Amino acid sequence: MPRKLLKFLIIFDNTSLLYFPGQFLSGRVLIELQDETPALGLHFHVVGEGVVRNGRRQERTYDKENYIDFRMRLLGDVDQGGPAILSPGIHSFPFKLGLPLGLPSTFLGRYGWIQFYCKAALRENNGIIHKNHQVFIVMNPIDLNLEKPILAQPFTCEVEHKLGVVCVGGGQIKCRVSLDRGGYVPGENILVTAFISNYSNVSIKRTKASLTETIEYLARGKVVQTEKRELAVLVRGKIRPGAKDEWHNELYVPPLPPTNLHGCHLIKISYDVFFVIEPKSMEKEIKLQLPIVLATYPFRHSGDAVNANTWPESVLKPDTHTHYPSTLPIFRPWLHEKPIEA
Repeated sequence: MPRKLLKFLIIFDNTSLLYFPGQFLSGRVLIELQDETPALGLHFHVVGEGVVRNGRRQERTYDKENYIDFRMRLLGDVDQGGPAILSPGIHSFPFKLGLPLGLPSTFLGRYGWIQFYCKAALRENNGIIHKNHQVFIVMNPIDLNLEKPILAQPFTCEVEHKLGVVCVGGGQIKCRVSLDRGGYVPGENILVTAFISNYSNVSIKRTKASLTETIEYLARGKVVQTEKRELAVLVRGKIRPGAKDEWHNELYVPPLPPTNLHGCHLIKISYDVFFVIEPKSMEKEIKLQLPIVLATYPFRHSGDAVNANTWPESVLKPDTHTHYPSTLPIFRPWLHEKPIEA
C-alpha cells in the first residue's frame, strides 16, 4: 500500500526557536501528500507548562501549572460535516499568536521542568490520526539596569571565629570577603577579594570560593526536593598559625538560567558565592554566604556602544539595546570539572 503522507512538519519563522514573552509565535504546518487524501481536520495546540515530579510512581509528589493552552483548527470546519479533500502535493497552513507577557524561561531540571511546544494532529477520514510536535525556547530576560541599584555596588561579609580552647592556646580567625558587585550575567567574572588572619594555634588546611546554584522544587505549596551544585570553584592552600592570606581571584559565570525564573511558582533558582575556611583539626569549617543575582542583560556603562541588531523585534524591547547570549542553559558539562587551584 503506497504511503500517502510524505511530510508532516511544524516550521517556525524564527529558525533559532528562541522567543521572548510578548513576541509573536508564527510559522506553518507543512504537509506533503502522495495521493488525494480526505481529511476531517488539522488541529494545532500550543502548550506551555511547568511540572514538578518527585519520587517513584506509587509515592510520587506531583504538581503542574499552565502558562499557555491555545488551540486552533487549521483545516476543517465544525459545521462543514464532510471531510476536506487534500490534493497530492505540498500544503502549507500558517499560524500566528502572541506569546503572553510574564512567561517564565525554559528550564530542564532533575525533578521538574518548564517547557513550551506546539502539537499538530491531522485526522484522516478513515480514522487514522497523524501527530507531530515541535519544542520552542522561551527566555524571560532580567535586565540588571532595571533591578535595585545596590546590585551594582561592592558588598562585604565579615566573620570572627574562635578555634580551640583559649586557655590552652586557642585563638581567633578573622575573615573579610568582598565581591565587586551583586549582579552578573553569564560570561562575566566575579571578582572575589578576601583577607584571612589566623590568630589561632590551628592551621587552616585550605580556603575555597565557589559559585553555587540552589534549585528548589515545590509541590502543593511545599518544597519537595532541593538540588545544590557547585558551578565554579577556586581553592587556595594552607594558612599556618599566626599567618595571613589575601585573595584576589575571579570566578567565571557559565551559561545559566536567571535567578528566580520569574513567572513560575513551582521552581525557584538562587545563586550564592560561598567562601569556606577549612581548619586542619576536627574544628568545623567556617562558611560565609554571599547571595548574588544572575540576569540576562549586564550593567550598562556610559559610552557603551549600542548595536541595534542584537535584539529581536519584541514588544519588550527596552530603549537601549543589549546583546543577549546565544547559548541556552540546558547542558552543563562544566559541572564535572575539577576545582581550580588559585
